[in-house]
Amino acid sequence: MELTLDRLTREFGPKIAVDRVSARLTPGVYGLLGANGAGKTTLMRMVCGVLRPTSGEVRYDGAPVSRLGDAYRARLGYLPQDFGYYPEFTALDFMEYVASLKGVDRRQARERSLQLLDTVGLAGEERRRIRTFSGGMKQRLGIAQAVLNEPEVLVLDEPTAGLDPKERVRFRNLIASFAKDKIVLLSTHIVSDVEYIADQIVMMRAGQIVLEGAPDEVVRAVAGRVWEARVGAAEADRLAERLTVGNVHYLEGGEALVRIVCDERPVEGACPVDPTLEDLYLHTFADGAAQAADARRAARHARGGRHA
Repeated sequence: MELTLDRLTREFGPKIAVDRVSARLTPGVYGLLGANGAGKTTLMRMVCGVLRPTSGEVRYDGAPVSRLGDAYRARLGYLPQDFGYYPEFTALDFMEYVASLKGVDRRQARERSLQLLDTVGLAGEERRRIRTFSGGMKQRLGIAQAVLNEPEVLVLDEPTAGLDPKERVRFRNLIASFAKDKIVLLSTHIVSDVEYIADQIVMMRAGQIVLEGAPDEVVRAVAGRVWEARVGAAEADRLAERLTVGNVHYLEGGEALVRIVCDERPVEGACPVDPTLEDLYLHTFADGAAQAADARRAARHARGGRHA
């Protein structure tokens, strides 16, 4: 089982949303990290066949998904950012409706629907109308419908947006439980959503993949660039204005413990500390880096090199 992205590009007028992205995905959980506007949703919509690339293609086991059509969609599970539902449907009605759309055998649809509703913690709620559900319950229903057809490729776009911390942890555990023997592509800008369940981290900025690898590998990119320092509270505020500061913990006596991501020791007495995925995220998506990337892309676009 292999999903190949071959120089995928999508343009909207003069804007390049996804810029020649190539990747090879095999079974496992891929955490797609990026700031809002990085191109994650556009990329995932192309993977799901919802959006046609301007150039490049998606291949499943070597065959272009544009040719596979329904055969590919039968292997696909998708939870978009704003997953649509009928508010007057009950959870079970909705699951059975989705099952019919996905071609699940009618005799198996109810049994599978009830089983999945139980798995996602909605047992006993199957007769409630969806409009009465909380945000977390709707998201759990979303993951249940996404895996209803036992997909080989599972695409989840910002699945924990708007959930409280407890619901996010529960949702991550659900995703991990469904991820066995599947290609799971999970998009988010919340680092903790993928820190513990992703086999591979893929970082996307300005429409391009800028870093990818196992979590413990990619954080090495900022090894030796993460510091902690104990400074005065006023100095902590000044540091936050000019450097990438991850955390500031204000202490008694007008002091603060500051975590800083920068190339050199930021202040006297700062000590190097082990980097985390959040440190890498902050370093990768610092404003200056993003602006520089945008400037390079704009220059290349002006030279007419978009598909070079």
